[in-house]
Amino acid sequence: MIVTLARKIRDRIRLSCAQAMLAVSPITDTLTRRWETFRVQDTEPTLESPVSQLVTRSQCDSPIYREWCNIMKIDPEGQYLRYDRKLWEWVYILQALRLKGMFSEGKRGLGFGVGNEPLTAVMAKYGSEIVATDMPHEAALEEGWAAWEQHAKELADLNSARICDADQFKRLVEYRVLDMRRIDQELTGFDFVWSSCSLEHLGSLEAGAAFVLESLRCLKPGGVAVHTTEFNLSSDLITLTEGGVSLYRRRDILALAEQIEKKGYRITLNLHAGTHEMDKHYDLPPFRQADHHLKLLFEMFITTSIGLIIEAPQLADGASEQP
Repeated sequence: MIVTLARKIRDRIRLSCAQAMLAVSPITDTLTRRWETFRVQDTEPTLESPVSQLVTRSQCDSPIYREWCNIMKIDPEGQYLRYDRKLWEWVYILQALRLKGMFSEGKRGLGFGVGNEPLTAVMAKYGSEIVATDMPHEAALEEGWAAWEQHAKELADLNSARICDADQFKRLVEYRVLDMRRIDQELTGFDFVWSSCSLEHLGSLEAGAAFVLESLRCLKPGGVAVHTTEFNLSSDLITLTEGGVSLYRRRDILALAEQIEKKGYRITLNLHAGTHEMDKHYDLPPFRQADHHLKLLFEMFITTSIGLIIEAPQLADGASEQP
């Protein structure tokens, strides 16, 4: 009883801190955005025309959202909530890649920190060749991912829902162990790369950003990278910068976008947080007790999911693919 009471007091303090930061954020945001140089869109984001954007209620109401849930053999009213940011991340990645024409025979994709997500099986179902990677099983056990059933021990685990024909899956998919902080040099020439809710677990904001930039090296000219991660809605000043989970502020995303463009890649940002009443609410511990999980209280911050779509430049006429 004492432990339960202590947790309630702790969560109440965290909630009070988060609400205080939200209350002053209009003032701090006005001050910090005066020096922004990267152009950011501020319109309701959609799955019909996705850019780098936040999850919102309206996207989860889209027929596209239901279509991808059906393809993944996921009932959004069952295992996941209909309005669940994790499910949105998978839908967002698949939709972004489909619109870029990445799901067909001859296309090659590289996935990072794939866990037991269904994305690999969906991509193979449509003919794409996939190299799916994740941390060693021993490390997943140590860090708790295996216990939470968020780690694939072997190739077959990635098609456990039988989304893809078994023989086709074996033919098109390779599984290998990889540390996202040290991407193997031979992993190059891919049409697309992706990661879902992984880069914020690399130890720091800097490590996650470095991974995003390094993942671009794996793309061929004209390729596409799609990554999702945590976005701090509470404050553009303070955040969780290191540890088990890092929360990216607006300023961190803008700084990363500037680095991406300096390297010659393209990214379009839309940081609109949604207009529906649900977009103003956030889930509280122990989570998923309500009918929505799009935004949540983590430590003393309100966080949500952001997706990043990054396009590699096309190869100029007469140019060599290798630098």
